Amino acid sequence: MKWVTRIGLLLLTLVAAAFVTGSLLPENHQASRMAVFSQPAPDVYALVSDYKNYPAWWPDVSKVEVMVEAPNRTTFREYLSDGPVIMTVVETEPPLRFVTKIDDADQPFGGTWTFEIAPLGGSRTRLTITERGEIYNPFFRVMARYVFGYTATMESFLHAAQLRLAPG
Repeated sequence: MKWVTRIGLLLLTLVAAAFVTGSLLPENHQASRMAVFSQPAPDVYALVSDYKNYPAWWPDVSKVEVMVEAPNRTTFREYLSDGPVIMTVVETEPPLRFVTKIDDADQPFGGTWTFEIAPLGGSRTRLTITERGEIYNPFFRVMARYVFGYTATMESFLHAAQLRLAPG
């Protein structure tokens, strides 16, 4: 019976330590990842901005539902492995820049993804994704910082985009 109590106290201590640590971490973060493609900037922009077809090539997204598609506002729901997230397109500047933001009050996080497309000469293009995020729950902050990392989803997107745009 003593060992059950000790294990319980240990787990309680770990949860409390994670909560305190998360409370000390900043709510906001910024992270970036980039990749170079062998396609011209318009092709890379077309892939990035075509959110309706993410499920066709990005394994993290199983479905996309367009909620609003108007000249001044585009909002869609992405179905990710850990649930749906509502996104809004906040800036388009073909073929150089595409920005989306989480527009979902039900999430424990928020922020934007900025896709910057830079021609490198010839048909080579650099795509940089910058996440400017907020994580509201201190426990999730600890998990994001020390377990999952801030860049895993961006890395997954870039890898899938490279496979999609690979020649052949």
